[in-house]
Amino acid sequence: MVIAAFVIASLFFAVGIVGTFAPVLPGAPLIWLGMLIFGIMTGFEKLGWLFYLLQGLLAVAVLGVDYLATALGSRYFGASKAAALGALLGLVVGLFFFPIGLLVGPFAGAVLFELILTRQPENALRSGLGAVIGFWSGAAIKLILEIGMIVWFFIEVL
Repeated sequence: MVIAAFVIASLFFAVGIVGTFAPVLPGAPLIWLGMLIFGIMTGFEKLGWLFYLLQGLLAVAVLGVDYLATALGSRYFGASKAAALGALLGLVVGLFFFPIGLLVGPFAGAVLFELILTRQPENALRSGLGAVIGFWSGAAIKLILEIGMIVWFFIEVL
């Protein structure tokens, strides 16, 4: 049963890591769910409630990074709130054109919304660049946190 639990948890971990770059998949919650399924399958022998609580808090932190990084990146480069919203919407639309859409979507959304608001192409391009930098910076932070979650899991159970 323990081997099956490891296999199932590892599948959830792998899909969760994919979710780092495809925001439609809730990466960290899937990783946490894999850990929970492992616990259920093994009778919670190796992992206690504090482990699950702290891992759950990490998962929530990762979700926060996911949704804020693109908007903050564009805002740092001087984008308006509308451009930050456009970057997030562009990210969602970009998912349908994976993987190139993840790069173009936030950029196009921020540029479009900034152009509509300010009609200043220089500001719009800067906003788009900030959205892309924010998204990929956020993805890097998420990946580090998610790998940390998984490593911590294996340290506890092995």
